[in-house]
Amino acid sequence: MKGNSSPGEFACMRCGAIVSAAYERSGVRNRNHCPYCLWSRHLDWNSPGDRLSSCKSAMRPIGLTLKRNRNKYAVFPSGELMIVHRCPACGKVSANRVAADDAMECLAELFRDSLRLEAPFRRTADLSGVRILGSGDWEIVSRRLYGASRPAPSGRPQG
Repeated sequence: MKGNSSPGEFACMRCGAIVSAAYERSGVRNRNHCPYCLWSRHLDWNSPGDRLSSCKSAMRPIGLTLKRNRNKYAVFPSGELMIVHRCPACGKVSANRVAADDAMECLAELFRDSLRLEAPFRRTADLSGVRILGSGDWEIVSRRLYGASRPAPSGRPQG
């Protein structure tokens, strides 16, 4: 769906799709990434939702990571799945929560693509405090995307 956006929506800088930023649809607050191509916009500087970045460039999704959770009673003790973005304009690396309406196939493809990610990108992410998931993390990614009882459609990814 392409076209003009209305309040509570934005047009993706990469694919032009109109994206709902409504919490009721996505399950996330402060949404700034597209559920179809997973590209984001560099809006935040210090914390999610601050909208203090002066950069405003399109941010490329480069991998997946896990948000560490301190709650020992959490359903997923290994952390929430997040998308890692890198801004090609300023080099900032950030992580965004996966939204309920993000395309699972695109998330799985992003994970597979990140297995071939060049070392400098991984180092940049590491220096930013973000560990991009690797091939040994496929089981947890598969569980987050497809559930515990359903096998992943393509099995273990090859890197």
